[in-house]
Amino acid sequence: METSRRSFLAASALSAASARQALGANNRIRIAVVGTGGRGQYLMKTLERIAPGEFQIVAVCDIYDARRAEAAKIAGPGVEQYLDYRQILTRKDVDAVIVATPDHWHATVAVDAMNAAKDVYIEKPMVHYPKDGLAIVKAARANRRIVQVGMQGRGLPNFVEAKEKYIDTKVMGKVGLARTWYTSNSGYTFVAPAGMARKPDGLDWDRWLGPGPKVPWNPEIYFSPYKWLHYDGGMIMGIAVHVMDSAHHWLSLHKPLAAMSGGGTYFYKDGRDTPDVVSCIWEYPGDVMATFTAECLTVPGVRTSAGVELRGTGGVLWAERYLRDGEAGYRYTPNSKFSQEPAAAVPSAPANAENILKNWLDCMRTRRKTVANEEEGHYTAVACYMANQAFQKKTRIVWNDEWDLPA
Repeated sequence: METSRRSFLAASALSAASARQALGANNRIRIAVVGTGGRGQYLMKTLERIAPGEFQIVAVCDIYDARRAEAAKIAGPGVEQYLDYRQILTRKDVDAVIVATPDHWHATVAVDAMNAAKDVYIEKPMVHYPKDGLAIVKAARANRRIVQVGMQGRGLPNFVEAKEKYIDTKVMGKVGLARTWYTSNSGYTFVAPAGMARKPDGLDWDRWLGPGPKVPWNPEIYFSPYKWLHYDGGMIMGIAVHVMDSAHHWLSLHKPLAAMSGGGTYFYKDGRDTPDVVSCIWEYPGDVMATFTAECLTVPGVRTSAGVELRGTGGVLWAERYLRDGEAGYRYTPNSKFSQEPAAAVPSAPANAENILKNWLDCMRTRRKTVANEEEGHYTAVACYMANQAFQKKTRIVWNDEWDLPA
């Protein structure tokens, strides 16, 4: 056993040393960003704020020349611009790729990047379909890649602290209900800027559509893909994934037994093919039910809210993503019959991607698994896929064993 232990430690040290040798000058991680719209640029700026000097953006890629130029300006001197992400993957001086494309491109770019020996950060949802999640996990394992999924709740201090203090310690007792919500999200009411009826010359629409359905230029799809089934998946895929992943994280959930959904397009009769009001229910092993509710009818007059509430024998545990300075990030209300813990309301900062980005950088150096890794990304995405299928087909969707990750 001691010999095996020494061999394991030696192999781990060799793996970490190999990772360090692969990094650029001054031990900086060399990153390429694929998809440089609003989210891609936000991630670039956040990295620069939290980890200056630890990385270098060496390449940016987008199908729209205006967004490529904006990202290149953020990255600074020496960055190269690309229309086709595959050209980036041939470069030996790229250690990692941020995939911030529209959702329907996530799996294709991520798998190609890992097969080219690049670590990846993939925005949420990791995938739209179980087969794509399985492909990402397979590529990560085969190529020994580090993957972080942009499910930032796993790094938010209020969600992490609440889990450690009340769930991991069993204070919450038997939890029977995880209630999640995401209301008044403006992304689902956004409209294209004026003057875009004609496609900009520097925008490659066919390349943007990629693996999605081929449709004529539609500025509403390009500037607001969130509302469309095949490009973002609507509120179930686009924002339920955030709060449902927090429910998964808190309760160590993975595979729902079944999912059901209801709702409709009750107000925004603008051609979208996803609901503007929706509710979902999941049944999990261990006698746990999770729910999700979302609407966008209250935009812009009502403040956005997103969070998770557990209800169990130990009381109620509640956490919110959208906070203002000094507001409670989580609250605990005890059930005095089963819990002697006092009530609590703990202030926290608003949601952001800082902690999971920092965790990604750290794990690329240590080769440890990230907090929002590809396996968690797969199971949360499949849970949302089941609810989306339930809504589309107006039926109860049961877990399929073919969606299981191999041992």
